[in-house]
Amino acid sequence: MIIKSAEFITSATKPSQYPPAMLPEIAFAGRSNVGKSSLINKLVNRRHLVKTSRTPGRTQLINFFDINASFTFVDLPGYGYAKVPAAVKKKWGPMIETYLTTRKTLKGVVSIMDIRRQPGLEEQNLAGWLGSYRIPILRVLTKSDKLSKTKQKKQVDLISFGLGLEKETLLLFSAKTGKGRDAVWRAIEALITE
Repeated sequence: MIIKSAEFITSATKPSQYPPAMLPEIAFAGRSNVGKSSLINKLVNRRHLVKTSRTPGRTQLINFFDINASFTFVDLPGYGYAKVPAAVKKKWGPMIETYLTTRKTLKGVVSIMDIRRQPGLEEQNLAGWLGSYRIPILRVLTKSDKLSKTKQKKQVDLISFGLGLEKETLLLFSAKTGKGRDAVWRAIEALITE
């Protein structure tokens, strides 16, 4: 994918704040600090399109980004161990669920997991929930550069078993090296054109 333009559109907490639903959208979901922002930045060849942070839970709104004036990336707040007030975290569930169930232009969700971690209840619940709404899921394992090839293979086996998936459905990615970028783009393009 050749990126000609990538621009922030808006942040939202409710449908009235979403941009007009005119272009296909791909949402990105994952635990806090899983590398969601780094993945998006690497895909669009921009260092600072999406703000990255070492502090979990920095993304607290639904952020929309126009890509090539032909589709939209949607960065969802991370779930899991984010160090944010309980009241804020409580709002995230309904906010994200409202977006995922009402957005007619949503073509799929990129579910992001750190390859070094086992899928937890949140990942299983997200997969089951998206499946019940027939929302296509693209699974990306980030931070693959942090493990040797042998450990990568072992983790892919464990994660695929934990989620009840074929190993081939998991895409390995590294924001540091760019490994997997083309494969992720091919999968995203397939979702957009479906």
